[in-house]
Amino acid sequence: MSSTASGAAKPTVTVTLDGTNRSTTLPLLSGTLGPAVADIRKLYGDLGVFTFDPGYGATASCESKITYIDGDAGVLLYRGYPIEQLAEQSDFTEVAYLLLEGELPNASQLAEFRKNVTYHTMLHEQLRRFFDGFRRDAHPMAILCGVVGALAAFYHDNLDINDARQREVAAFRLIAKVPTIAAWAYKYSIGQPFMYPRNDLSYAENFLYMLNAVPAEPYVSNPILSRAMDRILVLHADHEQNASTSTVRLAGSTGANPFACVAAGIAALWGPAHGGANEAVLKMLGEIGKPENIPEFIRQVKDKNAHTKLMGFGHRVYKNFDPRAKIMKDTCHEVLAELGIKDEPLLDMAMEMERIALEDDYFVSRKLYPNVDFYSGIILKAMGIPTHMFTVLFAVARTVGWVSQWKELIEDPAQRIGRPRQIYSGAPTRDYVAVSRRD
Repeated sequence: MSSTASGAAKPTVTVTLDGTNRSTTLPLLSGTLGPAVADIRKLYGDLGVFTFDPGYGATASCESKITYIDGDAGVLLYRGYPIEQLAEQSDFTEVAYLLLEGELPNASQLAEFRKNVTYHTMLHEQLRRFFDGFRRDAHPMAILCGVVGALAAFYHDNLDINDARQREVAAFRLIAKVPTIAAWAYKYSIGQPFMYPRNDLSYAENFLYMLNAVPAEPYVSNPILSRAMDRILVLHADHEQNASTSTVRLAGSTGANPFACVAAGIAALWGPAHGGANEAVLKMLGEIGKPENIPEFIRQVKDKNAHTKLMGFGHRVYKNFDPRAKIMKDTCHEVLAELGIKDEPLLDMAMEMERIALEDDYFVSRKLYPNVDFYSGIILKAMGIPTHMFTVLFAVARTVGWVSQWKELIEDPAQRIGRPRQIYSGAPTRDYVAVSRRD
């Protein structure tokens, strides 16, 4: 493979098939940021070969203007804005507008957007009864996946994906209603009455209210905890073409309705390798048991033959540091200070693990710094949110990213139905043999 250029503005890549005189010239595409990408769409037609990329780690499946990640430099941008600035200076509803519309809103646009989200938080009353079909011990992610998919049956007036207005209404409904569904899934699992959303609260405040309030006494919002939840939502709102987002796009490429597409994303997020990382952090700490056992655990982590997994450190995409982690670290300490939590074994171990990771050369040399999942799990634990709800909260945050990616897909005329190819390694062509003649 060699790079050539037919004019400075149009670089190309030439691919030659060894042992033949066949070659093809492929356009080399460039985005606003990031590496160049070879357009291989005519590779099979010209040379009769496919590319092989398990996990799509080196394949761009789409062109997107929403999120950019530079894993080596530790950069995460939403629509060009650094995540650090958005987390510190913005809030979730403003970030949701940015992801959906491409630009930050002015004051009147933001007020109108917040109003539209707020007044879509109620669920169709018949959906209350839908929850009764689940066992009381059902995992909240199972309930969330099922109820979000069922929204298409209750809000079938906006299922024409080719109508811009219907796409807009569907976006508002998903962003507004998923927190209500998530909170009700939690309430159902613990046998408490559902709390209806309140229009006088912010997005994060309302979510915490529906999670924690009970009819028997007044609910008082804690601004420190509400701000922490808002930051968690902002930091998890989108993350480029990850497994669940790719799932939403693949489902969307078939023309499926947005509720079905987001339900598919929730199902993909449910996998422990994707959405369950912060839950895995607390499981790891629980298995360590107590702070004095940490040195032995670290020794096992360093021992290649021990196969001991270190959760919450490092990241598949971020090869240096996770830009979201510092924000979560600061937020974590704010929450712990606000709640005055002391002598909590899991949190004590987490802080000790953090100290070791920032000082031990084994971690530092390998750039195994605490990531966003490490700190978010500690925050949610401190706030009294059970671990089986962690992935549900992730889904609440990521819904706006999924909807933005789905909307971009539908509005992109270059998109086609997703259809990956394969290397077939099964049996060659063979003839059917009647059962009576088989050995």
